[in-house]
Amino acid sequence: MEITAVAERDADLRRSAFKPSSPACKAVVDQLLKVIEKGDSDLLIPCLSAIDEREPEVERAAVIALTKFAGSENYLRVDHSKAILAAGGIKHLIQLVYFGEQQIVQIPALELLSYIALHVPDSEELARNEVLTVLDWASKQAHMVQDESRETLLLEAKSRLELYQTRGTR
Repeated sequence: MEITAVAERDADLRRSAFKPSSPACKAVVDQLLKVIEKGDSDLLIPCLSAIDEREPEVERAAVIALTKFAGSENYLRVDHSKAILAAGGIKHLIQLVYFGEQQIVQIPALELLSYIALHVPDSEELARNEVLTVLDWASKQAHMVQDESRETLLLEAKSRLELYQTRGTR
C-alpha cells in the first residue's frame, strides 16, 4: 500500500518500477503470493484482496488501480492496456460493465474498458468480445453518461473502435 501511495506521486517511479517485465513488479507479486502461501500474517487479507476478490469494493479498487495504468496520463498506457488484454481482463470488464453494481463497479469498469479501447483499438480481442457493442450500450445508459468527461472518453473510444473495426472488415 505504501509503494502504490508513493508511486501515485512519482511519475519516474511508476515508469521504472511498474513495467510488467520489471523486477520490482515481479517482486511485489512474488511477495503477495508468499504472504498468501504462509497464511499467518496480518497482511493475508489485503494480499488476498489484491490477488482475487469478488466483493464490489475490492473489484472497484482493482479497476481503479488498473485504470491508473491504462489511463491517458500513464506513459506506458499502451503496454499496460495490452497486458490487461493478454491476461484476459476484457471478459471480466464486460461482465462488470453489464452486471456490476452501478456506482461502485460498473462506471469505473466502463472507464477502464474505454481507455483500453482508446489505446489499443486494433485489438482482435476487443473485436472478438464485441466491446464496441458494450460501449454503444453504455452510451445509451443515462447514469453512465452523466459525467461530461466520461461521456467524452466513451465517445472517443467508440469512434476509435469503429474506425479500426471497419478497416478490418474491408
